[in-house]
Formats: sequence, C-alpha cells, structure tokens
Amino acid sequence: MTPLLLVAAAALVDTDGRILICRRPEGKAFAGLWEFPGGKMEAGETPEACLVRELFEELGIRVKADCLSPFVFASHAYEDQHLLMPLFLCRRWEGFVERKEHAALAWVKPIELFSYPMPPADGPLCAYLRDFL
Repeated sequence: MTPLLLVAAAALVDTDGRILICRRPEGKAFAGLWEFPGGKMEAGETPEACLVRELFEELGIRVKADCLSPFVFASHAYEDQHLLMPLFLCRRWEGFVERKEHAALAWVKPIELFSYPMPPADGPLCAYLRDFL
C-alpha cells in the first residue's frame, strides 16, 4: 500500500492579482523548482491550521483560517507516496511577506506561472488559477 502524504498549499493573491510562488532551496526534494507556499499537515491538524502555521514559519505573515478559501486540489502519485494537496486562495494577511526558508520568492500573474518549473503536483494547478483569477 502506498503511503498518503497530506500537504496544504496557498495561492496568496495580492491587490494586483499576482500570485506568490516560492523556489525550493538546495538540499530538499525538487530543489530549484517553484511551488505554492504551504507544507505537510501534522497529525490531527486541519489544512487551514497547517497553512496558518506554515505561512507564518515560511513567510512571516499571519493568516486567519477564515481568510483561506478552498479552491482546488492536486492528487499525484509519486514513486514512493501519493500526495493529496488542497490549494486555498488567500487575499488577506497581516505583515509583509519575507523569505525565511525558500531560495527565492516571486509575485507573478496567473498566466506567467507556466514559465516557472514546478513539481509535478503543483504544475496542473496553474491552469485553474489562470482560468479563474
């Protein structure tokens, strides 16, 4: 049986309609690829609670769970595990986004997402963001 990995991600959307993507640092799986911020859910943690925690740890911003809107999800079979990742939209947060864990950050228009190499699970989400934002 393939283990299931639960990950929550956020598409932070600024007032200009740009989305934040983060480049994975060296030493991690998929290093150098771009992804939506978020992370692994801890035991007993909801996706929203995971994002509140991860967005503060990774980007230094405070997000309220009720500002996270479920949008779409990714389901991807990797060789050693199956990833299930809900993607939430977030347009409101407190503080300024800062790079704490990633190699780089970029604010990009939805159509520009296709220019950034992403892990297999993240890539298909770009079309939904392009079509609905």
